[in-house]
Amino acid sequence: MPNGTNDSLRHETPGAAHQAPRKRHPWRIALGVLGTLVLVTVAAGGIYAFALTRAFDDGTEKLSNPFPAETSRPPAAQAAPDTAAPGAPAPLDPSAALGAVPSGQAQNILLLGSDTRGATGKDLADIRGERSDTMMVVHVPADRKNLYVMSILRDSWVEVPGHGQAKINAALSWGGVPLAVQTVENLLGTRIDHVAVVDFSGFKEATDALGGVDIDNPIGFDSYHLKGHHFAEGRQHLTGTEAIAFARERYAFQDGDFQRVRNQQLIISSLLTAAMHKSVLADPVKTSGLLETVTPFMAVDDGLNSTYLTSLAWALRDVREPQVTFFTMPTDGTGTSSDGQSIVYVDWVGLAAVQQGFQSDTLADYQPEVQTMG
Repeated sequence: MPNGTNDSLRHETPGAAHQAPRKRHPWRIALGVLGTLVLVTVAAGGIYAFALTRAFDDGTEKLSNPFPAETSRPPAAQAAPDTAAPGAPAPLDPSAALGAVPSGQAQNILLLGSDTRGATGKDLADIRGERSDTMMVVHVPADRKNLYVMSILRDSWVEVPGHGQAKINAALSWGGVPLAVQTVENLLGTRIDHVAVVDFSGFKEATDALGGVDIDNPIGFDSYHLKGHHFAEGRQHLTGTEAIAFARERYAFQDGDFQRVRNQQLIISSLLTAAMHKSVLADPVKTSGLLETVTPFMAVDDGLNSTYLTSLAWALRDVREPQVTFFTMPTDGTGTSSDGQSIVYVDWVGLAAVQQGFQSDTLADYQPEVQTMG
């Protein structure tokens, strides 16, 4: 049974911003699921890979009209010049397939986490009226040598088009996925190429399918969501029920949502590590079972399909954990809005550097800092 080890990914750590790789604290459920699918696909071959990709396409819901009007959007990224030697034979490359990730062009994927199906019974594709609990942007640079994952705190106080200043997670409630996309595009000044919505219920199912996960808990606490359960400080093994309670906790922490995000990153680190274990990747039954477990909890735009994911996996085949950077959008403390809402202020000066990194595909030059309530 594969277990997580939590070591080596680049991430923000309290008191040690942008250090050399040490602990593995990566992305939350949405990215964990997508990353697993990409890595599983590239590890598979032949009929097996075909079956896995068909399972993904058939198992995921499709978002209807997930993007805002074209006239309101930033321009699409331009492809980098082709540097191949004249007359050189083209390599065998899945990215050449119709619908694959554009070669030499940076990509931005918006990931939205929700309790829609588990809490309300609604389809993920019909998510209007629900607030997004998770919002992350995955940036794939044009050279495919790194990955960058930025979390956006759900209470960030921003401009929501047509509604004025509000918490960023209200965009999904007011205008569905298109308004959420437009809000993020306006915030970063860059285009979102694809979008996925993931239900938190799949988080529990995926954890149990992998036999649970091992974590190294930095702060002991009594669970609000799992009454009577204490999460001790230090290493421990969690079931799906325990993992989702751990990932949702915020009331136990002085740092509230900020610590919750760090804990969720910790859980997903172990979940992804377990899913990538050779005992899973080399076993068609386990791999297909994991895929069948998670796809019912995902809704994606039409372009985010198996062809795109397979070609993205091929393009990123040389990327390893140290080349993945995780950070949180710059914040400037917390406060209260004029109508009494608890909000997180955006650090607009710090955000300018992030915007530049996304817009010019130079996030490699950005130095993230730990985000806290203070």
